[in-house]
Amino acid sequence: MSDYILTASVRDDLGKGASRRLRRANEQVPAIIYGGEQAPQPIAVDKTAFYKALEEEAFFSSVINLEVDGKAQQVVVRDLQRHPYKPLVTHADFMRIDATHEITMRVPLHVVNAETATSIKDEGGELHVLSNEVEVSCLPKDLPDYLEVDIADVALGTTLHLSDLSLPAGVTLVALTHGEDHDNAVLSITQAKVRSDDDDAEAGDAAEGEEDEGSAE
Repeated sequence: MSDYILTASVRDDLGKGASRRLRRANEQVPAIIYGGEQAPQPIAVDKTAFYKALEEEAFFSSVINLEVDGKAQQVVVRDLQRHPYKPLVTHADFMRIDATHEITMRVPLHVVNAETATSIKDEGGELHVLSNEVEVSCLPKDLPDYLEVDIADVALGTTLHLSDLSLPAGVTLVALTHGEDHDNAVLSITQAKVRSDDDDAEAGDAAEGEEDEGSAE
């Protein structure tokens, strides 16, 4: 679990106009904190540190120490609203967490040793990643930045499922709590298709046929 610290201030000037003014000032980002026993709190997050944190994948699966007017609380990112064509975040949603209660988060999967896996390097296999992230449940202190999928010894023709993943202590996969029918595939290594001379000839004939049709039109 990575450590991120953001600073913010309570936002009393509310509404779309206020948010636009805040974004035009280009120093803070409109946001809200919700969850727990406290009421939702509109805030403005200091932009520089926030944007720097957004560049890191781990930020989205980490517990964040958010200091609002000097008072610290722990939160996670729940949603970001982005400008339709500019690289700007227009609003952020943070959820309060309790150290004694489990949280549910999506964390990325990192495939490792693809370059040295015998099934790929020596046997001509192709790696197909079927899922880039998974949903986990755990206490905040146990939240991983990512889950590692080591395919160094995965044989050609193998499909790995959620139940094949190695999990840190205290972490469970949400899908698997719903039964075996939810043990979804996350990656597979299959034999690469080898193009034959006949395949190339057929592809060439098809291309020539399309060109002839285009000329006739």
